[in-house]
Amino acid sequence: MCRNIRPLYNLDPPATKAEVHDAALQYVRKISGSTKPSRLNTDAFERAVEGIADVSYRLLNDLVTPAPARDREVEAAKARARAAVRYAS
Repeated sequence: MCRNIRPLYNLDPPATKAEVHDAALQYVRKISGSTKPSRLNTDAFERAVEGIADVSYRLLNDLVTPAPARDREVEAAKARARAAVRYAS
């Protein structure tokens, strides 16, 4: 999985459409092998991003869990701690 795609399920506050769109964009970039498509492929690229974003947003809204929602600040602090360990000199 692409490192830039973060789990968006069960967050408090819930993931926004913009976050889901950004994750879809990262996914399409990863599987297409292109960060910016050629002019000929722009429409297909954008349709793929929008389609994946729509399906992903519906999935996130339809999933059910008994687990308490994860706090974004706590998750961000954990990520910063992991990065500090990973990139420590």
